Amino acid sequence: MPQPNLSDLRVVDPILTEVARGYGSPNAKIASILFPVVQVGQRAGTILVFGPDSFRLVNTARAPGANTKRIQLGYAKGKYSLVDHRLEGQVPIENEEEAQAVPGIDMGAMAVNTVQDVMANEREKLAADLARNPANYPTENKTALSGSSKWTDPNSNPAEDVNEAKEVVRKKIGKKPNVMTLGPKVLTALRNHPKILDRISVTVDRVPATIDQLQRLLEIERIVEGEATYYDGSGFQDMWGLDAILAYTTPASMQQRGSPNYGYTYQLKDRPQVEEPYFDKNTQTWYYPVSDAYSPELVGATAGFLFQGAAA
Repeated sequence: MPQPNLSDLRVVDPILTEVARGYGSPNAKIASILFPVVQVGQRAGTILVFGPDSFRLVNTARAPGANTKRIQLGYAKGKYSLVDHRLEGQVPIENEEEAQAVPGIDMGAMAVNTVQDVMANEREKLAADLARNPANYPTENKTALSGSSKWTDPNSNPAEDVNEAKEVVRKKIGKKPNVMTLGPKVLTALRNHPKILDRISVTVDRVPATIDQLQRLLEIERIVEGEATYYDGSGFQDMWGLDAILAYTTPASMQQRGSPNYGYTYQLKDRPQVEEPYFDKNTQTWYYPVSDAYSPELVGATAGFLFQGAAA
């Protein structure tokens, strides 16, 4: 008789689990855009990737009695292996007693949200490291900007750079990128670039371009700033650095159809979970354990384009 998985024996708190699944960190948001979540039933499996054949024209005409043509969406390439993540939020009994005197304060939900914020930041960093690694891209799908080509230099031409990169992606996958992610300094450079402002404003006292204006000018559905930071022991660092990334990502409603995509996050079904809180007499503290299991994967690097060092 097979031994039960220890994780299956843990008692789950359904109310706090819903709190965890409904929580979204305000700063760690690019990971869910470039690597949307796909629920899987096993901790390991095959990665489904997509090549040009996924977009090939097919003659579906059929003569009487002839065989029906068949197509296969995607192909297996490599394996994914989910990594377990677990963290506990703690609420000293003194804080719990004080909160009970104030209506509307739920210390349990606050503890879970704090844990989720930390875990979301970790997931954002994993996604940033994956997306910003030039070794993950074909030669044609990346460029390192330097000198006057950096978008902080007024002599650069970011709109032209973006259009050329969009064309590279379109020729590789048959679709134009629909998302652009930018480090904070890169976004500031775009918003204040004189050649950008020349195309959207004719006034003398020009204000920085808005994200909506950049989206219309560059013809990109969504531009997102990578606001997440992390503390490295000496100061706070931008997770998305000085880079810009173009990518084609499918809407959440399309994920289950096996659509070609820049990346996915394989996540174990019904995660994250919050176990029932437990009380430790020694520390006089309530603990709220949160567990998750996921793995971000860049499944279609040809659906992306990396600008390294887009700002000075």
